[in-house]
Amino acid sequence: MPALAAGKTAPPINLVATDGKEYSLQGALARGPVLATFFKVSCPTCQYSLPFIERLYEQLRDKGVQIWGVSQDSAKDTERFAKEYGLTFPVLVDENDYSVSNEYGLEYVPSLFLIAPGGQIEVSGDGFSKQDLLAIQRSLAERLAAKPPALFRPEEKIPEYKPG
Repeated sequence: MPALAAGKTAPPINLVATDGKEYSLQGALARGPVLATFFKVSCPTCQYSLPFIERLYEQLRDKGVQIWGVSQDSAKDTERFAKEYGLTFPVLVDENDYSVSNEYGLEYVPSLFLIAPGGQIEVSGDGFSKQDLLAIQRSLAERLAAKPPALFRPEEKIPEYKPG
């Protein structure tokens, strides 16, 4: 489990995305919750997980959902990864000293943090967790007054958990 558990206050995030825009957690939380997903492009569990995060983003994008990927790789490698896996949500870059990742106490990737508008971490998890993703979808749907379709399709064989 990530060092920062649910109920803790989320550290600031101030990073530049692959599109050149700066993103600030404090500013984003004024508009609603933020799902921050930390990852590395070479991580097989990240490669498995991020398309489901994209699916969640596609389901709730029109309702104003804020989902960020936070890459621990170079902007060039991150852009290639985002293109390869079809990511359309903002992908921020935390390379070199991993200052933001360290503030969140990451031990494994992917690590997900659903941060409530007040700044508290609502859901915290690492690896691929079907239960965590469903909890995040429920929470975001309630906050955004949305009724998204099922996150996992009946024909998909989805494991309950894959370690990062």
